Amino acid sequence: MAAADADKESRPSPIDVHVGTRIRLRRTLLGMSQERLGEALGLTFQQVQKYERGVNRVGASRLFDLSRVLDVPISFFFDDMPDGMSGVSTGHRRALAGFAESQDAFGQDDSMNRRETLELVRAYYRITEPSVRKRVFELIKSMGPTDS
Repeated sequence: MAAADADKESRPSPIDVHVGTRIRLRRTLLGMSQERLGEALGLTFQQVQKYERGVNRVGASRLFDLSRVLDVPISFFFDDMPDGMSGVSTGHRRALAGFAESQDAFGQDDSMNRRETLELVRAYYRITEPSVRKRVFELIKSMGPTDS
């Protein structure tokens, strides 16, 4: 095996890293520890860490379990996947429901991983009255730049 091939195999796949990032995002938004997620899945927190870093690939049955425990559709783990990450053509990817178009793999915005964002989302979901939550949502949207 050539050195370049060995190096490529030792690095996590960008897709596995993306899925792991989405697992971490959802777990954090729920205020769930790695230990608690691990217990719900029958794993150690170290195994959860490896999934979140993309070191361990998440199999189909585990992805199904994660979607159930984290209360999201399976497509959530692939949402916001940057173009060109998987080598799948953009046209083919559009045909797959739940896959969002986004920025390139290296220029991806990290705002979803900031503590401020997570605290804001948690505070938003603590608003129990749906009509109030909707008004807060509309207010925040109105304060940002308009989409062209």
